[in-house]
Amino acid sequence: MRKKTTNLIAFLLLLTMVSVAILSMKDESAIMDEVAHIPAGYSYLTQKDMRLNPEHPPLLKDLSAVPLLFIDNINFPSEIDAWQNKVNGQWDFGFKFLYQSDNNADQIIFWSRIAMILILLILGIYIFQWAKELYGSRIGLLALFLYSFSPTFIAHGRYVTTDVGAAVGFFIATYYFIKWFKKSTTKHLILAGIAFGIAQLLKFSLFLLVPYFGLLLLIWIIINKKRFWKYIWKFVLVLIVGYVLIYPVYAFHVWNYPAERQISDTDFISSQFPLKPVNKVLVWMAEKPILRPYAQYFLGLFMVFQRATGGNTTFFLGDVTNKGWSHYFPTVYIIKTPLTLHILTIIALLFLAWQFKFKYVRGSASHIFKHIKKYFVEYSMLIFLGVYWASSITSNLNIGVRHILPTFPFVYLLISGQINRIFSFLKTKKKLFIVHCSLFIVLLAWYAFSSLSVFPYYLTYFNELVGGAKNGYKYVTDSNLDWGQDLKRLTNWVEENNIKKIKVDYFGGATAEYYLGDKFEPWWGDRNPEEAKGSWLAISATFLQQGRATPTKGWDHPTDFYMWLNKYEPIEVIGNSIFVYYISEQ
Repeated sequence: MRKKTTNLIAFLLLLTMVSVAILSMKDESAIMDEVAHIPAGYSYLTQKDMRLNPEHPPLLKDLSAVPLLFIDNINFPSEIDAWQNKVNGQWDFGFKFLYQSDNNADQIIFWSRIAMILILLILGIYIFQWAKELYGSRIGLLALFLYSFSPTFIAHGRYVTTDVGAAVGFFIATYYFIKWFKKSTTKHLILAGIAFGIAQLLKFSLFLLVPYFGLLLLIWIIINKKRFWKYIWKFVLVLIVGYVLIYPVYAFHVWNYPAERQISDTDFISSQFPLKPVNKVLVWMAEKPILRPYAQYFLGLFMVFQRATGGNTTFFLGDVTNKGWSHYFPTVYIIKTPLTLHILTIIALLFLAWQFKFKYVRGSASHIFKHIKKYFVEYSMLIFLGVYWASSITSNLNIGVRHILPTFPFVYLLISGQINRIFSFLKTKKKLFIVHCSLFIVLLAWYAFSSLSVFPYYLTYFNELVGGAKNGYKYVTDSNLDWGQDLKRLTNWVEENNIKKIKVDYFGGATAEYYLGDKFEPWWGDRNPEEAKGSWLAISATFLQQGRATPTKGWDHPTDFYMWLNKYEPIEVIGNSIFVYYISEQ
């Protein structure tokens, strides 16, 4: 395929993805995390002060705030208690900034999200480039196709969060690290270090790159019989380049952060960590002017370690807990990924098993060893999948398929590579080749149709195994389905149906008062159902399902406060995430 033709198709695929992402978000209200991230990013660029949202690195929030610098008359409520006195008062400040400071919340949210689309584009370009380098231009386009129509990437790539950024960081840092293996020059070492450093500025989970890269290095040294200490020192240099890059970025973000305030905030937050020596070290660092940037960085890193251990309250398969389930991520991956991708995965694995059985298992140990050396890139991707999945399954933080997004690009490349080998094998078998080509085209068409058919409700995508998006709430909620994105759509529905008053129990990053005005009446789960009679009632799926669930062992909070709604059928389900009822007088 000619280079111009290949690049044109790649451009059209990315253009389609970006267009779908932008068009599908225009009627969406802020999701929960955006209340913290968007105002924090704006505060970083305008105040040079990182007192808000330290548990996430600043780079993505900075990017989201760049368009806001060109909007006139954004009011920054620096006088409120959440900014002046509270330790990490991100939620109070965020709601005040967006909805109670005479700012245009929809305008701020839209332009912040537009900046995030750039991250989608960057990841798509690298997926295409790496697949093309490994397997050729046609397979590069196949990997890009799987990415461009991914409902999960389209859904989360529109929001000001760190999840797609994490996928970018893992993928691109791995790309340059392996390039350094292939060409061990100073240039590639520096590029690997820069990519590693940028990754650390995207999300703290990317600290996982340190043990992952260390493991890859040991395998590379063994299979290539390299000098151990020579490569170990070079690996240390990669890490040093990365952490040197972190310093000036964090230095900017604590530039106007009062030193006394940083010390007291650090002490308060880190005093809650289970490892008490960490508190002393972080406070000591914060007290040293030269180390303040690193004190802020490591504070956020340890905050994430603590949260992953502590968990988050969530609904899953009829149960509620904050302790997590070992089968949570495998389940959400199965039901929230297009069924076509699972079929392609099975085909790729079966062909891989056949290759091993007839080509490698019967060979000598040295033969297998040479095979690992020849296909080191693919083995590196498989190792990453193993490391990341093991980390995810053992985590108590079970709130969405978005947390395993970093694995997706590697899956796309591995599947595409195997498809390439399958068709190379079938080239000499004309009839089989035609049959398999036809089947493959049907599968790709199904993949694209499955994705486009959920437009514009991409966050609520579920595959055919569970009956699609309309049934997703029965299995999981939170960021898998209901993150608060449909409040504006509820407002439109209320207007269209001339409803004068509606009680709302809303989960998300907006406020019902801002959109519904005097039509809104507050509602919450433990209110007496008798008070709802003769009223319209709208409930976010996250709250609804947590109130119609079974508590797991050790969970002592109420989980039956919405059981009484089981005798009612919803009049409407807004965007698959907000259930609207009319509660009759009788």
